[in-house]
Amino acid sequence: MTDLNRRGFLTGSLGVACCAAASPLLTPVTVAAAPGENRLVVIILRGAMDGVGVFAPHGDRAYRGLRPGIGRMPGKGLIDLDGRFGMDDRLGGLAPLWRNGELAVAHAVSTPYRDKRSHFDGQDLLEAGVGDIANISDGWMNRALPLMRGATADTAIAVGREEMLLMRGATEIRSWEPGARLPLANDERQLVQMLYSKDPLFAKAAGMAADLTELGGGEDAEGVAQRTAQYAADRLSAEARIAAFSIGGWDTHASQKAALNKPLRILEETILTLKRGLGPHWGRTMVVAMTEFGRTARENGNKGTDHGTGGAAVLAGGALSRAAVFGDWPGVADADLYKGRDLTPTMDVRHYPAWALHAMFGLDKTALEQAVFPGLDMGARAEFIA
Repeated sequence: MTDLNRRGFLTGSLGVACCAAASPLLTPVTVAAAPGENRLVVIILRGAMDGVGVFAPHGDRAYRGLRPGIGRMPGKGLIDLDGRFGMDDRLGGLAPLWRNGELAVAHAVSTPYRDKRSHFDGQDLLEAGVGDIANISDGWMNRALPLMRGATADTAIAVGREEMLLMRGATEIRSWEPGARLPLANDERQLVQMLYSKDPLFAKAAGMAADLTELGGGEDAEGVAQRTAQYAADRLSAEARIAAFSIGGWDTHASQKAALNKPLRILEETILTLKRGLGPHWGRTMVVAMTEFGRTARENGNKGTDHGTGGAAVLAGGALSRAAVFGDWPGVADADLYKGRDLTPTMDVRHYPAWALHAMFGLDKTALEQAVFPGLDMGARAEFIA
């Protein structure tokens, strides 16, 4: 589906647009081979995850007053991490990773996108890796693959209803994308198998693709997400070294406490499935889960939050240096907020995948700052990588 068509069919209300932008049904998975034994998993959290809520700054005195109805505190829906920040207890299954130094948070991060707060534009900028919506033409991972010596980008595949911009571009990526929600009849399945019978990547992809097309027939999103993560782990345990997919459902304008139940469960199970599936390879894996922007610091009248600016990214894997909440915390007092309403971003979220590519795959820093993430200043070092 082209970018124009993707926007064009959303002619209804803002709620419909937000729902579609964050939908798990728009999720493909892509994998790519690369040299070495390090592994990178990029997860796009579609819908704008509320970093202030999921990783709450309970040690900031201004936090409680911003969220009298939906705020969480240690022992009351929040797991304390470091005395300053906590983690929503619906991610409690990740607590052992924190204790083992395999989970971290990058707080007060964002792309260079500001003020308009459109899901589609925000997601496109996140996946394109650029600073200006006018410069979007391809994805940052597509630009990075040719810079990896020995990478075989033509072994990448995409399975899902919509191509990820992250992998779109001049570097050829093979893809197999089934039709919308139409289940495959036996004769259709046989035809597809015949057409792709000589493609060694199709054997595993076929099962995943069929599952995605049949999601409308009763399978819940958690089941599909778990199999997506397992599929990625299987490929990463074989020839692949890079995987990317997305998790939707993070748009929480109303009843946020209940609305986050499913996406939090999916995120938790996705990371745990990757860890289990990768086994001994987990020790050389970095997971970077990023969202298009954050949400308002204050709760709204519907016990939710609206589109904001600064947010949080989730980091996981044995390649982490330690468990920590990384970043320069700006505070959430009125005077500290961006435009008086949002968490002020203090770090470009592109910093994290850029340093992961540099440290784990040897990509040149200058090339990363100029070609892969144009306009990014990576700084002198990355404290989150072991």
